[in-house]
Amino acid sequence: MQKINPRTLSGFMELLPKDQLKFNYIYDAIRNTYEQFGFLPLDTPIIEASEVLLAKAGGETEKQVYQIKKGDNELTLRFDLTVPLAKYVAKNYGELSFPFRRYQIGKVYRGERAQKGRFREFYQCDIDIIGDGELSIVNDAEIPNIIYNVFKNIGLSDFVIKINNRKLLNGFFDYLNLKEKSSDIMRIIDKIEKIGTEKVIEELKEYDVNNENIDKIIEFINIKGLNENIISDLKKLNIDNELFNTGLEELEKVLKYAYNFGMNNDVLEIDLRISRGLDYYTGTVYETFLREHKSIGSICSGGRYDNLAEFYTDKKLPGVGISIGLTRLFDQLMELNILEDEQIKVSDMLIIPMTDNYDYIISCYNELVKENKKVQIFYEKRSIKSIINYANNLNIPYVIFIGDDEVNTNKITIKNIKTFEQKTDTLENILKEQ
Repeated sequence: MQKINPRTLSGFMELLPKDQLKFNYIYDAIRNTYEQFGFLPLDTPIIEASEVLLAKAGGETEKQVYQIKKGDNELTLRFDLTVPLAKYVAKNYGELSFPFRRYQIGKVYRGERAQKGRFREFYQCDIDIIGDGELSIVNDAEIPNIIYNVFKNIGLSDFVIKINNRKLLNGFFDYLNLKEKSSDIMRIIDKIEKIGTEKVIEELKEYDVNNENIDKIIEFINIKGLNENIISDLKKLNIDNELFNTGLEELEKVLKYAYNFGMNNDVLEIDLRISRGLDYYTGTVYETFLREHKSIGSICSGGRYDNLAEFYTDKKLPGVGISIGLTRLFDQLMELNILEDEQIKVSDMLIIPMTDNYDYIISCYNELVKENKKVQIFYEKRSIKSIINYANNLNIPYVIFIGDDEVNTNKITIKNIKTFEQKTDTLENILKEQ
């Protein structure tokens, strides 16, 4: 029989167990942090009716979706977790308590060109706070605190949360008589970190933005300094535009309350270049970067939107949320060698039988499990060196030898395979020391 070459499709992540443990560590850290802040879990189908999932889609999104035809049914694999959330809230509106705080961690699918750091199947980790008719701006200020705690709990430290407000930008472009081009301009300036100022200027010219306005835009987005100084400089511009001033007022409030949550200028920075180049966002926007590795791009992004479910219901459901692309983040952290093996261990102890008396061995195993120890028994007949290597590969810190001497004296021998310290004692006494 001809053998089929075992292979994984391009753009799909598949890990060895050792790396999967690291992935699960980050997954659990994110999930636990979301739950710590009162977000409720949600899971939605990976496949939805195309007319439901693509109600708001178009352009590049519609080109990238995976679609399936089953009989007369047109089906689509979800391409993000926001559209399924919108459907869910509209469908279950009467059963939910608002503000509705939900988190969802799940796989999504996009048929874009597979390349470094880009996947066709990937996990997203989302939180959203959905209001019924209105949603306090203080929710926007809590989000940076949640982002901060997520990445601290993962084990990252040197990161910065960038913040801006789309109303501020839209109002500024309206003031320059560029209202009709504001979405295109925001998409262009959002790329400035990737393509640089000169390329941004070239692209603005392609949209017939004159040189005078280009100079004003570049000067505006390059206003820098401490957050309080940026707010002060923006006020000094004396821009007579209602939307601009509303955005400036919101940004100032979000900063004030974010500081109350414990944020400071070392962690939270205003960056007028941040626009989240999607029309979806209408107010506060966020991007998070590793300071020493900005080349990998944003590791967490999101913002405020006016109406989550406008394509499914007439009810106004404003919200604010963020998303972490877990698969991409994990891939980048692995490449940067930021995740240490020592963070993860599959078991606390490995029992190595040196006798066939499994009655006593299993009795010891049961006692250890009762004490919430993660324990394995190595049943296969191999050399001690081979078994120790197995424990090392899985970062198991202790091995327990049980032979006839241990059985006869009702004891065990435990060894720390890092320090080589070893002792023989009763299981009860050893548990007191662990």
